[in-house]
Amino acid sequence: MAGALGVFLPVLAKKIPTFRPENNVFFLIKAFAAGVILATAFVHILPDGYGSLSSPCLSEKPWGVFPFSGFLAMVAAIGTMMIDTLATSFYKKSHFNKASPVNGDEEMMGEHEGHVHVHTHATHGHAHGSAVVPQSSESSPHHHHLIRQRIISQVLEVGIVVHSVIIGMALGASQSAKTIKPLVAALTFHQFFEGMGLGGCISQAKFKNRATAMMLVLFSLTTPMGIAMGMGVSKVYNENSPKALVVEGVLNSLSAGILIYMSLVDLLGVDFMNPVMQSNVKLMLGSNISLLLGAASMSLLAKWS
Repeated sequence: MAGALGVFLPVLAKKIPTFRPENNVFFLIKAFAAGVILATAFVHILPDGYGSLSSPCLSEKPWGVFPFSGFLAMVAAIGTMMIDTLATSFYKKSHFNKASPVNGDEEMMGEHEGHVHVHTHATHGHAHGSAVVPQSSESSPHHHHLIRQRIISQVLEVGIVVHSVIIGMALGASQSAKTIKPLVAALTFHQFFEGMGLGGCISQAKFKNRATAMMLVLFSLTTPMGIAMGMGVSKVYNENSPKALVVEGVLNSLSAGILIYMSLVDLLGVDFMNPVMQSNVKLMLGSNISLLLGAASMSLLAKWS
């Protein structure tokens, strides 16, 4: 429920003028959410991955002789960067080709947008025309920014969803009431803040209503699905078995790498280098404070989760 509230809130709030993406308040909210996601990766997920892959229940070789958790997080971050770059390049080229100039002659005598140039050749006895199609909305900087936001939203959702399923399973499989109560409280805030970060990205991506609804519902259902799966296998599930430790450790480490890259590069890097923030000292200071508050809030929850 908390995750659903968190992820739906930014999407619904953009109907309110104050919370629209072009306003300063939205920068503060995104900075807070990015701090939450960054702390989730560094303070919650990566240590869990390290704990699983360095467990004494696993064989010394290879798990005890190499820092697999950090290595896998690094691989995931590099892999995310490659996917991010290639996907953006592919979409830009595909949309640019749709808006490419239409040539009626082999030689272009002018490149003035929106004008048609007709060159008459006496030796041929006919005319050749070359036209440049006006820049369409699909090749505009705004459209390219929209493509980036959509890729960011999709990749970020993958990293968060994987992590949400894992923590849901851990909660569902838990047999101790003393462990469950503080864990539920911590996860409630955890999912709410994570949902806000993801919801903010989705609202900026301007997907069609159906795609937006699917992404929001997917995030909302992942933790409950994980809890149901954990409860279903609780009698046969052994969280200290080598297979369970390896699977959880690998998935947590990969999720951490994805979220670290996304939070630093695609969330904080983009917003903090935005000309709007660069030209507004108060907004920059407020965003830094908001970032620190988000990171501190999520880090504090590690005490109970």
